[in-house]
Amino acid sequence: MYLTARDSIVLNFNPFMAFNPDPKSEYNDQLTRATNMTVSAIRFLRTLRAGLLEPEVFHLNPAKSDTDTFKKLIRFVPSSLSWYGAYLVNAYPLDMSQYFRLFNSTRLPRPGRDELFTDDKARHLLVLRKGHFYVFDVLDEDGNIVNASEIQAHLKYILSDNSPAPEFPLAYLGSENRDVWAELRQKLVSDGNEENLRKVDSAVFCLCLDDFPIKDLVHLSHNMLHGDGTNRWFDKSFNLIIAKDGTAAVHFEHAWGDGVAVLRFFNEVFKDSTQAPAVTPQSQPVRADSSVAVQKLSFKLNDALKAGISAAKEKFDATTKTLTIDLIRFQRGGKEFLKKQKLSPDSVAQLAFQMAFLRQYGQTVATYESCSTAAFKHGRTETIRPASIFTKRCSEAFVREPSKHSAKELQQMMAECSKYHGQLTKEAAMGQGFDRHLFALRYLAAAKGIVLPELYLDPAYGQINHNILSTSTLNSPAVNIGGFAPVVPDGFGIGLFTLSYTGQPLSTLNISDGPHFAFILNGILQTPHVDILYEVKVVPF
Repeated sequence: MYLTARDSIVLNFNPFMAFNPDPKSEYNDQLTRATNMTVSAIRFLRTLRAGLLEPEVFHLNPAKSDTDTFKKLIRFVPSSLSWYGAYLVNAYPLDMSQYFRLFNSTRLPRPGRDELFTDDKARHLLVLRKGHFYVFDVLDEDGNIVNASEIQAHLKYILSDNSPAPEFPLAYLGSENRDVWAELRQKLVSDGNEENLRKVDSAVFCLCLDDFPIKDLVHLSHNMLHGDGTNRWFDKSFNLIIAKDGTAAVHFEHAWGDGVAVLRFFNEVFKDSTQAPAVTPQSQPVRADSSVAVQKLSFKLNDALKAGISAAKEKFDATTKTLTIDLIRFQRGGKEFLKKQKLSPDSVAQLAFQMAFLRQYGQTVATYESCSTAAFKHGRTETIRPASIFTKRCSEAFVREPSKHSAKELQQMMAECSKYHGQLTKEAAMGQGFDRHLFALRYLAAAKGIVLPELYLDPAYGQINHNILSTSTLNSPAVNIGGFAPVVPDGFGIGLFTLSYTGQPLSTLNISDGPHFAFILNGILQTPHVDILYEVKVVPF
């Protein structure tokens, strides 16, 4: 699906997740944090490739299985039986086959269908700053991490480069239609840039150093989701972005993997860089000849390529200007409190989305929520369909006729929504959803030239796949905020991140009143009718 899509991957596919600041404020200096996060990312790479990375496990009973005692015991169980030992304590290993694409990987544009490229022999890091490309080794010939003070010295050298931004920033090309980009890339190769492109494609990952601080969370979201188009290599498996004030985020390409793999990497990098930093604010870079170690890549651009970059910039600017983003941080209740009420926090959030849309537009609509199927080998995702007859009835009761129902009746409706949402989530995680099944049948029919069954031509099928509300949920103490653009022109992209509060970054494309939807949603979450259902406790933010 991803590789054959011809639309730009910017906004249409690539999401972002932003890190919380380092708890020690002095470590949020751009050079210090960039060095520490780079070293932590390479530590993760080496642990992964050495086969020492702790397996990804879903714990149904973490009190029994997510303990040091169990982990020590399971090490002595033969690999052929270890799954059974985990099963006995309700611990289920998850597929980790996506992880090898985290590093040294790039999506290459090709006519009709793109290609995923990986070169795990490469030892260099790609750094972007002000639209310029730099590379230097972060691993030595034996696969060991280069001394952190050397990495710090090389990054300091790059940050001190006063060269003006290029007149024709190459990075814009990655935001083009994939077929257009494929044609332009071939021209780049033909014009003598093949070796430099190979260095970009094979780099361990892309580190983006931005020359400005982050103003607020909305500015952060825009910058990490798309930026100005000059300082990201959108095709790279992931871009690690560090702003002038140390604000950091991961922007990732979606074809190779899903949020589960990226979140594991994200959490490990945050934990390692904050708890075991490689350098301190007082550390002095080693005396290294960075002018030799760091290579600045220069690309040859003919008139056709310059015209292509200008056209890509024009499209990029026009598209990103249509995106509006707003944010809610909801501080009442909290997920632990909802769980005590036997209500799923995710179901309550999804119900709030339905209520807000009903209040603003007078209807409930098709809604998409992603669910990982990593319980299966090579599993990707299945769709949860949060909009149901239960959410419709509950939304109408709250929005249109709250006075007709007692508090007990309203609470019962919420409980029904929560129970059904939990059922849908379990079915999706176990591969029992219908979306991917129907998609596969449609894909096979098209591949074999079979006439599509009438089901696929029915307006109802088109309507349910026009996902006006596209949502995704992540839980992590390392995540400050994250998000993605809508999947349809008249839609909303809603990223939900829950800790002791609920935060919804809301983004909408081609809807001028996107912030108004956020205002309505906030009103729903603050509605006095919710107070009827349970004693509201304010959780300090």
